[in-house]
Amino acid sequence: MATRFRKRIKLAPGIHLNLSGSGLSWSLGPRGASMTFGSRGTYTNLGIPGTGLYRRERINTNAQSRKTDSRTIDASVSVSDDGTITFVGTDGQPLSAHEIKVLKEQNKDKLQDLMAQTAEEINGHLEALETIHHSTPRPDLHPKFEERPFAEPKPIRVPLQKYGFIGRFFRTTRDRIDNANAQSYEQFREDSERWEATRQLHLLEEQKRKRMLEELVLTDTNVMEDVLDASLQELSWPRDTEVSAEVFKDGRVVMVDVDLPEIEDMPHRTARVPQRGYKLSIKELSMTRLHQLYMRHVHGAGFRIVGEVFYVLPKVERVVLSAYTQRPDKSTGVIQDDFIYSVRVNRGEWGSIDFGNLVAVDPVDALGTFELRRDLSKTGVFKPIQPFQCQD
Repeated sequence: MATRFRKRIKLAPGIHLNLSGSGLSWSLGPRGASMTFGSRGTYTNLGIPGTGLYRRERINTNAQSRKTDSRTIDASVSVSDDGTITFVGTDGQPLSAHEIKVLKEQNKDKLQDLMAQTAEEINGHLEALETIHHSTPRPDLHPKFEERPFAEPKPIRVPLQKYGFIGRFFRTTRDRIDNANAQSYEQFREDSERWEATRQLHLLEEQKRKRMLEELVLTDTNVMEDVLDASLQELSWPRDTEVSAEVFKDGRVVMVDVDLPEIEDMPHRTARVPQRGYKLSIKELSMTRLHQLYMRHVHGAGFRIVGEVFYVLPKVERVVLSAYTQRPDKSTGVIQDDFIYSVRVNRGEWGSIDFGNLVAVDPVDALGTFELRRDLSKTGVFKPIQPFQCQD
């Protein structure tokens, strides 16, 4: 494998991405968008395929079912991969042409909204990949320690049981109540001791984390690597990407290798809502556009990671990032790791970027302003290169 450093961490797709003017998008796919019309109301169903995550939300409390032959029939509506809206009953059986016609007439606006939402999700994936560098933090700012509150509520003592009128006359009743109160108190005492021990452990962990972020991150290379790993894994990332990093030269240099997604993993379609009808207009990206998308994403990912290193590790003076991908050897067909670019960035040079205007920054050109090894054609095709070494 191309990984040259101590361990790998995976930057996995998250659900925190938001569609906005600065770039990021939802991590919901078109297969996860559907709508259900039934006697109990209308619901949108949003799921992330392959993750098990699912959300169902009511958007109308009124009945939106179709009534045919005095019967109420619930329906599920979804958008297929080719952009066609499909209508089926909740039993999974296709609806009749008459039922579909009635459903369209009664729910035109909602069906338009479903198509618009699906198109936004499809197109949002493209935007998220191309604008991943827009969220790169400034190198002159660094994370500040913020104590995490202890979330576990303090135990509450259950009120003592009273003897009551009968207990005044019967010793067995008083003994039973006394035993119950004693057990209740003992349970409260044990819960309180456990809660206090857990709270003290939390405070110790927070003190340790504070010392790591404010002191050890400047002196201990192992802590620097741990802090960087934790920071990278908290990022929301549009495609699976593996990163390995190691700190050298007493914390002044960080070497990073990035295992990039393949061009085949890039989304390859755009969608548009038609002015009339109930089928999204799905268009395949041209090979030129696909290569452009991939080129901007792999450079934007490297740009984002370099920025994260400078942000979380204030002692670092230089970041050397090398990106590679898996390709079949043309002579043998064996999959091999090829580095496609390697960049060496000094903190002072990095600070010359206007981080308040990243929307105007092209990551392909931006990385080219630093010491860069890259063999890239005008059409966006990469050829293998030899990456920088630590001793270079």
